[in-house]
Amino acid sequence: MTAREQLHRNGYTLLRQAIPLDWLADLRATFDAGVKPSDQWPVPRGWDWRHSQLDTDAQVQALCRLPQVLAVVGELIGERFFLAQVEGREPLAGGGHQVLHRDLSVQRPGDVVNAIAYLDDYGPHNGATRLVPGSHRPGAQEPPFDFADESRAVQLSGAAGDILLFDVDLVHGACRNPSGARRRSLLISYFAEPLYASQQQTASQRNVQMDTRERFDPKDLPSWAEGPPPVL
Repeated sequence: MTAREQLHRNGYTLLRQAIPLDWLADLRATFDAGVKPSDQWPVPRGWDWRHSQLDTDAQVQALCRLPQVLAVVGELIGERFFLAQVEGREPLAGGGHQVLHRDLSVQRPGDVVNAIAYLDDYGPHNGATRLVPGSHRPGAQEPPFDFADESRAVQLSGAAGDILLFDVDLVHGACRNPSGARRRSLLISYFAEPLYASQQQTASQRNVQMDTRERFDPKDLPSWAEGPPPVL
């Protein structure tokens, strides 16, 4: 099985050490400087998360455009796309739990991809993401997914510098941060080009400040997926 086949079968891939390690200190400082309390966002945020406004930072923008990241996004979306949003998120001590859920595609399956770029080591000790491999494309005869059933969920673990990319129809959710150890990350969203107008209509509600006009075409991006699949 090639990396491409595994990506489409599982609905996600984990790029180990994709962020240059000498970027991490500056990215963490940018995250901390951009933290804003819930009432300073257009739509109030959850009490158990720390949120950072950082989407106009040049290094953050460079991270969102790492060639291997864009290559995975292009493979999943399969048509021209744009970078729609990026913000910082961190679960507070005792908080951060999410029920399993899908973020949901908009017009067709696969038209939205999310990425989580980890600025700190992550795992069960600080509430890392869990997901259900292959749950993004249920078979026609499968019953509706039971989001209370955690039996197929896999909790990720890894090191600062990793980037998770996944189809938004993949069942996933954050876990409670039991230790309070820091788990800063960037949540990044990429959308197929036909969704641009609708995203612009809600940009102010999401507090998007960056320029989202750039387009990326899968045929212009590097190929990454012909070799053996990565170890997830």
